[in-house]
Amino acid sequence: MDKPHVNINTENGIATIEFFHPAHNSLPGDLLAKLANTITEAGNNEDVKVIILKSGGDRTFCAGASFTELININDAETGKIFFSGFANVINAMRKCPKFIIGRIQGKTVGGGVGVASATDYCFATKFSAIKLSELNVGIGPFVVGPAVERKLGLSAMSQIAIDANTFYSAEWAMQKGLFNQVFESIEVMDAAVASFAANLCTYNPEAMREMKKVFWSGTEDWDELLAERAVISGRLVLSDFTKETLKRFE
Repeated sequence: MDKPHVNINTENGIATIEFFHPAHNSLPGDLLAKLANTITEAGNNEDVKVIILKSGGDRTFCAGASFTELININDAETGKIFFSGFANVINAMRKCPKFIIGRIQGKTVGGGVGVASATDYCFATKFSAIKLSELNVGIGPFVVGPAVERKLGLSAMSQIAIDANTFYSAEWAMQKGLFNQVFESIEVMDAAVASFAANLCTYNPEAMREMKKVFWSGTEDWDELLAERAVISGRLVLSDFTKETLKRFE
């Protein structure tokens, strides 16, 4: 079985960043930190014109935060650091001067929905249902909320955040603006992603950089905003309700 990793491969101006964890691509703190750093480095690499973000395996794009780490949080500072992991990835994607193409092959939960939402253009398969499950364990999608709301709108984000037990289909996610194209299979999607990325490499890098700034205008306060949201989640994870709920997952 593959070990947890974040890999980057750069070819013909396209940087493909892949993260993987055997637990359904859930992301512990060390992988989140490496992912954020890798995205930042690719953004600063003059040889890179466009970035593809993907995960390993063929079933789940990302199961969200690592439950193993979540269960072991016993103080507010540790909680803040834990929940800042997804904040740092989203902010790295936001600040990256290159377009980031999302490649979503399967189900996406919690923080994974936030990562998908922070891409600039997102491809998915019909198996890529999404769920914001945080309320189920006594917290909420506070850190990823701004990224999800930016893509889906407040109404749709509120819907999936409140209806925390339900997977919403890839078609629903496309209708709401999270996914831009949905495909019948991984193979067909990968061909489309490769073609799309290659085409972007023919465009003016300066024009794309300026477009990205425009698309993300109004998010300049997210370093502070997402840090504040991490504090809320870090406090809630210490509540008696959440501690009792998490015991079911031990």
